[in-house]
Amino acid sequence: MKKLLSLIAVISLLAACSPATQQEGQKAEANADTPASGGFASFGEKIEDEGAVQSDALFTSLEGQDSAYVKVSGTIDQVCQAKGCWMTMPVGEESMRITFKDYGFFVPKDASGKNTVVEGIITKQVTDVETLRHFAVDAGKSPEEVEQITEPKVEYTFEAVGVLIADQP
Repeated sequence: MKKLLSLIAVISLLAACSPATQQEGQKAEANADTPASGGFASFGEKIEDEGAVQSDALFTSLEGQDSAYVKVSGTIDQVCQAKGCWMTMPVGEESMRITFKDYGFFVPKDASGKNTVVEGIITKQVTDVETLRHFAVDAGKSPEEVEQITEPKVEYTFEAVGVLIADQP
């Protein structure tokens, strides 16, 4: 029995120290609170806040295209409360979901309401019901609210290579 308990302890220790576990923790902390220009914390690739278009003017820069590489500034509306693996930003009367390239970095879960600059690819797409429900669960919606999602949605998504988040709202 003593040998079995020792074996379990060793396996637990190895699992806690495994590269996969360390890598997951590093993703969550990647570049967290790294100083950047203008009082911003930087996540992902290093980007600058200069040259960003305001979120309410974003769609005019997309005229006639389904996707484009852009830099946009705005205010964070929501952040994934499970890991910080996505966030949303109001764009005109719509809300744009922002994910992070290759799932390579996350943002703080308490970043809602803060100013942000994101750089990457915006794409017009149809999001299926299953994915919309998954996002609703991540956002902390009630089971009743999740069940009310019954149709796919045409929306703009953004895959960011880099994100700046203002230190203050």
